Amino acid sequence: MKAIEVRNLTKIIKGKVILDNVNLELEEGKIYGFYGRNGSGKTMLFRAICGLIKPTFGEVIVFGKKIGRDISFPESVGVIIENVDLWDNLTGFQNLKLLASIKNVITDDEIKNAIKRVGLDPEDRRPYKKYSLGMKQRLKIAQAIMEKPKLIVLDEPTNSLDEDGVKLVRQILLEEKGRGATILLASHIKEDINLLCDYKFRVDSGKVYYSEDESKDE
Repeated sequence: MKAIEVRNLTKIIKGKVILDNVNLELEEGKIYGFYGRNGSGKTMLFRAICGLIKPTFGEVIVFGKKIGRDISFPESVGVIIENVDLWDNLTGFQNLKLLASIKNVITDDEIKNAIKRVGLDPEDRRPYKKYSLGMKQRLKIAQAIMEKPKLIVLDEPTNSLDEDGVKLVRQILLEEKGRGATILLASHIKEDINLLCDYKFRVDSGKVYYSEDESKDE
């Protein structure tokens, strides 16, 4: 089954073409890597797939439902997209508990297990604002996977992580793929793309190109 269909997707902001007639068909249960220079359109593409922006033209269909017509957002999705943060004065567990209360489909134990999976302590009483950058990134990854979503969309998930953190996140993503999740990954770290992704796409000036070997590109 197709997880995602992107048809003639175009986004124009203040006369500038940010996404230029993008067409994609992505199958379930695979990891798809997107790479390209800053400003190439990777994040905007992810925002469109997640229903966070409205296309100027074209359409996005996720698991058979059109974003903006059948549903506003994908029904089962975990997301990390740039400039998204959590609540400074809450603990890690309190942050995830608050987010989980929106759908109310997982238990406290499942939230704690997600926190443990990323190498954090669910009983840590420090507020989020006291976390290091690496700890904050780990917690964001925990929130993206805690509800076992069908679709996981990650924009630079290994940012701010040390070597051990990067290895852990890569292992988690492979485990999530093994569970059947479809994963979209944008990363400027070529090793992330090469090690994890079943298919790779180069994004350049709003256009998306299938790539058999991204090692030759910036």
